[in-house]
Amino acid sequence: MLEAVELRKVFKGKTAVDHVSLYLDEGESVGLLGPNGAGKSTTISLISSLLAPSSGDVRLNGNSVIAKPQQLREVIGVVPQEIALYEALSAYENLKFFGRIYRLQGKQLEMKIQELLEVIGLRDRQKELIKTYSGGMKRRVNIAAALMHDPKFVIMDEPTVGIDPQSRNHILETVRLLNREKGTTVLYTSHYMEEVEQLCSRVYIMDHGRIIAAGTTEELRRILSGEDTLLLQLDKPDEKLAQELRELEPVRQVEEMDSGLKLIVTKQSHLLSEVVQAAERHRVQIINIHVQTPTLEDVFLHLTGRTLRD
Repeated sequence: MLEAVELRKVFKGKTAVDHVSLYLDEGESVGLLGPNGAGKSTTISLISSLLAPSSGDVRLNGNSVIAKPQQLREVIGVVPQEIALYEALSAYENLKFFGRIYRLQGKQLEMKIQELLEVIGLRDRQKELIKTYSGGMKRRVNIAAALMHDPKFVIMDEPTVGIDPQSRNHILETVRLLNREKGTTVLYTSHYMEEVEQLCSRVYIMDHGRIIAAGTTEELRRILSGEDTLLLQLDKPDEKLAQELRELEPVRQVEEMDSGLKLIVTKQSHLLSEVVQAAERHRVQIINIHVQTPTLEDVFLHLTGRTLRD
């Protein structure tokens, strides 16, 4: 088990991480969600020993690793948000460099490089320089670099941001392979809620440096078990309509979208007639109304008041 206990980090008088506790059991895939500035990346840096906490502890199998982090570094791989590769080297040369850092050599090193190039789908382009790669290809090599030493724990900090759909799908499949077939424990942060729902059995939601909710995806959805999500497709956006709907008693949350509005409302509330009347007053045409049970993203919005991309 890898465990964070009451972690706190203060930068120049500002608390970035505020008494965060979480754990990763062997073989789990766990999501860490939060809007920008929530403290996710700082938490990851603390857990992986890249930063020393102001207070609190990080424990591996019950033993603190704050003073002597080497035992943790031998079993953990980190895929950072930013690309951490040498642009003037090829993919092969980058992986050889990182493999040697982990004391791999000879046939063992060569076999591991080729194995990971196969996993990330770049074996046929291994001799090309990183600077010629697309953003998605670079991120795939970034992941391979973190896996050179067969870590038991892998932390991925938004590994699919700003990449093409093909690379994104390849990365998601790589995470599934690591977790489900190889038993690697994964801590995964993302700006895409559907990724976390697909990959993770448990989720921590973080905001303003604190863990504000935790549980399985089903447990978190039950936070809004007494509510429904109402999707309104409109012919045009209208801020005044959105504001009026926010003031209706059964409405808990209103989110403006490109195609219309998303309302979180009290379950079984007789709201539709009021919504239609309000739209008529503002001369907005409702093209479609869809009622659905709350999603994990609805829970996130309810708890933080913000979407992941805010």
